[in-house]
Amino acid sequence: MTNTYRIALVGCGGIANLWMKNVLQRKDTSVVALIDVREESAKAMAEKYGLSCPTFTDLQTAIEATDANLVLDITIPSVHYEIRRIAMLNGCDVFGEKPMAETMEQCNDLVARAEQTGRSHAVMQNRRYEPGIRALQKLISDGAIGKPGYIGADFFIGAHFGGFRDAMDSPLLLDMSIHTFDQARFIIGADPVSVYCQEFNPAGSWYAGNAAAICIFEMSDGSVFCYRGSWCAEGQPTSWEADWRITGETGTAIWNGKDEPYAEVVAPGDQTGKFIRDYVRVNTEKPVLESVFHDGCIDEMFASLAEGRPSGTSGHDNRYSMAMVLAALESARTGQKIDIAAFMAQQ
Repeated sequence: MTNTYRIALVGCGGIANLWMKNVLQRKDTSVVALIDVREESAKAMAEKYGLSCPTFTDLQTAIEATDANLVLDITIPSVHYEIRRIAMLNGCDVFGEKPMAETMEQCNDLVARAEQTGRSHAVMQNRRYEPGIRALQKLISDGAIGKPGYIGADFFIGAHFGGFRDAMDSPLLLDMSIHTFDQARFIIGADPVSVYCQEFNPAGSWYAGNAAAICIFEMSDGSVFCYRGSWCAEGQPTSWEADWRITGETGTAIWNGKDEPYAEVVAPGDQTGKFIRDYVRVNTEKPVLESVFHDGCIDEMFASLAEGRPSGTSGHDNRYSMAMVLAALESARTGQKIDIAAFMAQQ
């Protein structure tokens, strides 16, 4: 019996293990090919998981040799576009790590190719599948603080990766900010309209490129989203999920990225004449999710294929989160405020 999904996994580095552990537990999948530019890495992964599938250094060859129909792209960002383009042109659906690609033109092309070929293309945005963010999103969508007007996210971590990130021109914006930007879209249910960004490399940074940025986004619901981030901030780190403050018409929601989100809202009753009003606290409980983070997102990707619908993190949707990243980079480069719709259309 042939499994529904014949998987070719491309990129056999550390994060590929998160994907392998998920797909090997599924009854509807079989890993038919492992691909890496260093074939010894692919062979090592096959041995680690007791797989007898062939290994390759080239995706095209692997698909033709194994009749794969689903490609998992776990490669470095600079080759995401080419891997996903090849996969869809060869009749494969694609699940891949973020970022979707490195330019807006490439993102637009991947979305168009998915539509033209009828293939599914879903992007890993694992923060959407964290219980805390689900509780925060529900707090906002339930109207606990009224209509949001301001969304603030602080991300300050001193991350000593080594490897390709240390050499990137814009390691924070291009490799990490996509998570926080996508979180903002998910939390408030709005898309970006414009951005002004200043990108810089602070004193003490061990990155070759700019490892810090401040971005101001206008959003489609009329709110403003402010991102302050650094990947070379030593001391008092925020969580990887960022530190959030969302102010609305009647209150403020707070989430530190770890504990249960909560809100403080204007207390009921007449408070006429009070300079600072009285507030009451609104608590939340994190929902119990069947699977979280990478597993949650991967399970959603497979569910979308089985149900014949776009994934919640489809390339079509993720293009807007990528536009936030790439328009922010363009703003930093030009020193100008960028209209995001025009930016997306011109690329």
